[in-house]
Amino acid sequence: MEARNLPPTDSNGLSDPYVRLQLGKQKSKTKVVKKSLNPGWGEEFRFRVEDLHEELLVSVLDEDKYFNDDFVGQLRIPVSRVLDDPDKSLGTAWYPLQPKNKKSKNKDCGEILLSICFTSNNSFMDLNGDVNNASPLRRDAEVGSESPSKSSSGPLNSSSSAAQEESGLSKEDKSCCAQKTFAGRIAQIFNKNSDASPSTSSKGTDISEPAETAKPDISDVKSEDESSGNFEEVMKMMESRDQGSEMPSNFSGVLLDQLYVIAPAELNSLLFSPHSSFPKALADVQGTTELQSGMWKFDDSGSLKRVVTYVKAATKLIKAVKAFEDQSYLKADGSNFAVFVSVSTPDVMYGGTFKTELLHCITPGPELPSAGQSSRLVISWRMNFVQNTMMKGMIENGARQGLKDSFDQFATVLSQNVKPVDSKDLGSSKEQVLASLQAEPQSDWKLAVQYFSNFSVVSTVFMILYVLVHLWLATPSTIQGLEFVGLDLPDSIGEFIVCGVLVLQAERVLGLISRFMQARMLKGSDHGVKAQGDGWLLTVALIQGSNLAAVGSSAFSDPYVVFTCNGKTRTSSIKFQKSNPLWNEIFEFDAMDEPPSVLDVEVYDFDGPYDEATPLGHAEINFLKTNIQDLADFWIPLQGTLALACQSKLHLRIFLDNTRGGNVIKDYLTKMEKEVGKKGRLFISARIIGFHANLFGHRTKFFFLWEDIEDIQVVPPTLSSMGSPIIVMTLRPGRGMDARHGAKTQDEEGRLKFHFQSFVSFNVAHRTIMALWKARSLSPEQKVQIVEEESETTSIQTEDSGSFLGLDDVSMSEVYSSVLSVPSSFFMESFTGGELEQKVAERAGCLNYSSSPWELEKDDVYERQIYYRFDKHISHFSGKVTSTQQKSPLPDRNGWLVEEVKTIHGVPLGDYFNVHVRYQVEDLPSKPKACQVKVFFGIAWLKSTRLQRRISKNILQNLQERLKGSFSLVEKEYTSR
Repeated sequence: MEARNLPPTDSNGLSDPYVRLQLGKQKSKTKVVKKSLNPGWGEEFRFRVEDLHEELLVSVLDEDKYFNDDFVGQLRIPVSRVLDDPDKSLGTAWYPLQPKNKKSKNKDCGEILLSICFTSNNSFMDLNGDVNNASPLRRDAEVGSESPSKSSSGPLNSSSSAAQEESGLSKEDKSCCAQKTFAGRIAQIFNKNSDASPSTSSKGTDISEPAETAKPDISDVKSEDESSGNFEEVMKMMESRDQGSEMPSNFSGVLLDQLYVIAPAELNSLLFSPHSSFPKALADVQGTTELQSGMWKFDDSGSLKRVVTYVKAATKLIKAVKAFEDQSYLKADGSNFAVFVSVSTPDVMYGGTFKTELLHCITPGPELPSAGQSSRLVISWRMNFVQNTMMKGMIENGARQGLKDSFDQFATVLSQNVKPVDSKDLGSSKEQVLASLQAEPQSDWKLAVQYFSNFSVVSTVFMILYVLVHLWLATPSTIQGLEFVGLDLPDSIGEFIVCGVLVLQAERVLGLISRFMQARMLKGSDHGVKAQGDGWLLTVALIQGSNLAAVGSSAFSDPYVVFTCNGKTRTSSIKFQKSNPLWNEIFEFDAMDEPPSVLDVEVYDFDGPYDEATPLGHAEINFLKTNIQDLADFWIPLQGTLALACQSKLHLRIFLDNTRGGNVIKDYLTKMEKEVGKKGRLFISARIIGFHANLFGHRTKFFFLWEDIEDIQVVPPTLSSMGSPIIVMTLRPGRGMDARHGAKTQDEEGRLKFHFQSFVSFNVAHRTIMALWKARSLSPEQKVQIVEEESETTSIQTEDSGSFLGLDDVSMSEVYSSVLSVPSSFFMESFTGGELEQKVAERAGCLNYSSSPWELEKDDVYERQIYYRFDKHISHFSGKVTSTQQKSPLPDRNGWLVEEVKTIHGVPLGDYFNVHVRYQVEDLPSKPKACQVKVFFGIAWLKSTRLQRRISKNILQNLQERLKGSFSLVEKEYTSR
């Protein structure tokens, strides 16, 4: 109802109170009453009671705009207190508010007027008064299943018999039945015949008998339609329990992202309802058998879950296996649904070491021209390895391909049941959305009155009128002092002060008038300016702002927004004295040859044409990391000190189209994936810099924007870099966090540092990188001009020199095998960097041989770098070699595995391939002082060439000859010792 005598919490001696109520996990709050110590609310709240031991927590708080809300007082009311009242109501009464703890200095927290009572809800109880049928009150209600079995004792049984039953129960049984007992009490309270005495009156027996005889009728009446309706009822329960939580983020791998012409609730029912025909149709297409879908149930934590089992069809590699899916709802609020699925296949090889996790997200899609609803379905996946295994890479690759095939079939079957949204409909939807936007009408007179209605202007006008009236009433004074005709100076200190105040006030008012006139000249801004050219067209609709910070003495600001993309800016109009301005303005950027990377958004407070604008907040929209469909209608929070304090945000609608046709972001991301993920090494373009490596099955891939780079430096060659200069790229604080796994270090300010080395031609690479980086803030035309002037090539690897092939796992074949009369421990000394390795290197024709120490990369896996130059009798080109080696013990610990990846520089076509060599060294149980060495060889081709066979043959022959000489030297050194 209301409160009185609340303690003041604000500096003005007042408060902005509101009430927060909580019962169990259910929360609600009232509206905020501004500047009052005796607020009145008059609001009603209803809570579902599920536990007699719960308490209703009533907390009175003071709203604070910039900081955490202040605590005023609280009150706890046990549910049992209301239930034990004869009228099941505490009536309307004043309750004293209590401090948060006994140590609080302020003991008087005021009083609050509440009216608390129980009310009945017919859906809570069975028509026959059966306790066990009160399923909505139970946390473990089963959806879509048959009615629970009836208890032999109804709610009208004697209390003595109930006590006897309870005495025979264990603690677990008592806790399990607590909610049933509570449901029975509620049923008794609101049952019309609850006044009848169950133990002594014969009427009680007569009443209970029909309840028993009616039970079969209820079970018979239950039909398939009523059973299927239970899923809708449970969705409504989930919606009522939703606390406004955000949708979970998608997993790293996206299997399906599509818009469908269907309401979100209907799509959710089609995919997950126990009585939907879609799972059966999908199973028929995929060849899945023994499909069994369990019923949705609430577990003890309140989560809605079910289990689905089926037998997956056999493939060429894997036999038919049984799969188990644990499905659970993470969110269901009526329009947004998120279902988490954990799939386990324990019967497959290594099946106990991993689980495949899927996330189904259903959200509302954009409005369609036909006024129909649309839904966006995103299905993403990830692998969860519960145990470590050496087959992790193989398992992930197999799961990725299997899921891709399965969900291609899933999309096909779903499109047969639900129509996907056509891209043409989206295009017309964009036009419809933009056409519906109307800029807020702005009357100059209305704005002038609003802008100049402040104390400074009003006081100045009053003082001017006061002085004019004084001049009219006063008589001219005599000339005295330094005065002369036409010059009247102040005759006292008071007059001097008054003159100074008038001058300052007039100057301030003139400044306000100047600002207003300048801003009105800018009111047109760039709203409605059409884009020119063909290509990628970026359209930004600025709808409104929320909680923008106030600057200066007034409680409002004069905000305007500046959008920057590819060096071009668009500016909105200025909104006077607004903290929640409404713009409804549309901005278009001229067509670009490539889709944009980043859109910078900055909000300023207008302070005149010559004064520096005060920033109110900023934001960045990265198109490479954001799905364009998510930008069709969204709120973006602003960053910055003022923006974070006020929780400022902007409402935007962004559309990215290609006037030449094509799927905008999807096509670009696919192209970027091919460029960065398959070319290998370092890839640069006018927009991004990316890196990809595949050493010993360990893939490293990342990319970031040129705009993210703060500084580029060159570090002289070191031993660890194998004589190659290092390019160090330092990113701006907080930028490129998605690529931090590829960074060498991160400084105290949060800036990532990336090291790149071993370039084919360092000078060309450095010159190209610096040219593109220096041009990062210029227009695309200027970038092209600078690159042409300062670099001989626009990329480190050009298309003229050969087409790129995928860098997949290298096919290795055994090229040498020998049994050496030396122990494996002695043979491994040729990989330790000691005297033996130096002799072996000299024998193999390696000059200037150097190696870095072995470093532990992960469990039992060590890595090092090697650099050397070929002798002329080995290669008349005297090529240089940089090599990376990894060694690890064999699984049975009876030997070692050494893997090596070599890059050859300074030879023709040396940048076309990498050489992979694997040494497998094993002890021989039959010969204690002997070991078997097997050598495997393969070539990873980075570019295609007609000379592949000739190059492979030449490298293999050279390797075999060097291996024979090296191994004989090892045996000779062992016998000499």
